[in-house]
Amino acid sequence: MTRPHYWPRARRALAAADPVLARIIRRHPRVALASRGDPFCTLARSIVGQQISVKAADAVWLRLLAACPQLSPAAVLRRRAATLRGCGLSERKVEYLRDLAAHFADGHVDPAAFATMSDEAIIERLTGIRGIGRWTAEMFLIFNLLRPNVLPLDDLGLLKAISLHYLDGTPTRELLARQGRERVRQLALAWSPWASVATWYLWRSLDPVPVEY
Repeated sequence: MTRPHYWPRARRALAAADPVLARIIRRHPRVALASRGDPFCTLARSIVGQQISVKAADAVWLRLLAACPQLSPAAVLRRRAATLRGCGLSERKVEYLRDLAAHFADGHVDPAAFATMSDEAIIERLTGIRGIGRWTAEMFLIFNLLRPNVLPLDDLGLLKAISLHYLDGTPTRELLARQGRERVRQLALAWSPWASVATWYLWRSLDPVPVEY
């Protein structure tokens, strides 16, 4: 696992800028964001996990790895749709997974190019793949590429934590509305250029066990 080189600096800056985050950071001194590496596997796992429980997603993922021990775009494209469905994937998720594999195989998505691309350029490229929306692309930026300044405004966990710690319990549905999003953006100005780190610690305030992607 790769941890961000900027993590200690971001922790110090956020703790100095935001008393709420300072308290949360002090409560979680030994954990940090970590990348698990392979871009294709990260995105494939996000597709597998859509709209099902974590336990069910883990079971499907293990069956997929058994069917494709060396999980790669080429391996997925070689498997018959029936084989992929047999792993527990719906017809639509099979289509999504194959579209993802095709984008990697034909070079339309080239992980080697990500280093020179902006966050928004990567989001635009990834959301051109069936089954990948902005939230999934933002999770990829945070958990795979370790981009430091991503603010996922569609993430319910982040909005719940902001409501709890900053906005006196404002319902998350109100924060999803246009005016609510602007309130969150204004609040998050104090976190720049470390919005990903702030988001990660706010997630920890709700669940101390880090999610793995």
